[in-house]
Amino acid sequence: MSSIRIGFIGMGLMGVPMSTRLVDAGFPVSVWNRNPEKSKPLAERGTQVAASIAELCANSDVIMTCVSDTDAVRKLVFGDQGIAESCRQGQILIDFSSIAPDATQEMAAHCKAQYGIDWIDAPVSGGVAGAEQGTLAIMAGGEAELVERIRPLLAPLSQRVTHMGPVGSGQATKICNQMLVSCNVLVMAEVMALAERSGVDATRIPEALKGGFADSIPLQLTGPKMAARDFDEIKWHVKTLLKDLDMANALAKANGSAIPMAGLGAELMRLHGSKGYLEQDPATLVEAYRAGK
Repeated sequence: MSSIRIGFIGMGLMGVPMSTRLVDAGFPVSVWNRNPEKSKPLAERGTQVAASIAELCANSDVIMTCVSDTDAVRKLVFGDQGIAESCRQGQILIDFSSIAPDATQEMAAHCKAQYGIDWIDAPVSGGVAGAEQGTLAIMAGGEAELVERIRPLLAPLSQRVTHMGPVGSGQATKICNQMLVSCNVLVMAEVMALAERSGVDATRIPEALKGGFADSIPLQLTGPKMAARDFDEIKWHVKTLLKDLDMANALAKANGSAIPMAGLGAELMRLHGSKGYLEQDPATLVEAYRAGK
């Protein structure tokens, strides 16, 4: 068992399985969530549930966060009795959230200069299944020495940790990842609907394409759900992909880079979300193309 104490903030779709794997790996873990009800799966395993961020920071050596967006991270870190004022100098903050690179750089610089806290942005790819199985791909931004130091903490969570460069590089890489994932799932919805209209058994599409150039993890995980109209179990959200595509467009605009596919993808995702699907699984995208829709 490692003696490094971990404080994990954010008991969402990813945070619960990630923190569970850290507990199973023998790390002393305490957790906190704005809504205490979401910490129940960990509490039932005997994991310490902190009453406040301040309590979690006092009993942790490394703080990990996995929350919804840039504003949520900013409030956690700089809000009243947040991480910044509760942590000790020299502690490390590892942020698994997918947020804006420029905001990450700004917050990291402020944390280091004002509070002596080191920041590593470490967004993940692999979804809930990857979090449960410990096969996430982690793209890390920060000082190389710090990334090497925390690799043992990330081992139970990931199949691979890649150091992408200075703080913010991990977030920029995650945006690239989400551009590929989002455009993939958008065209997948068109494919499944077209197959159905052409008299093809769409449930066989993922099997037929497996191992070929058109194959992908999203196809194998989301394709069957689209074909079977199985939307009840939500493994990820339309609103998350929309957030990431909007960040992609903001990053591209700031850098003078053209991303027409991702730009169109954002508007298609926004249109779908406006019809009541923001909180639903992206498998529901196929409904936009089915007969009678």
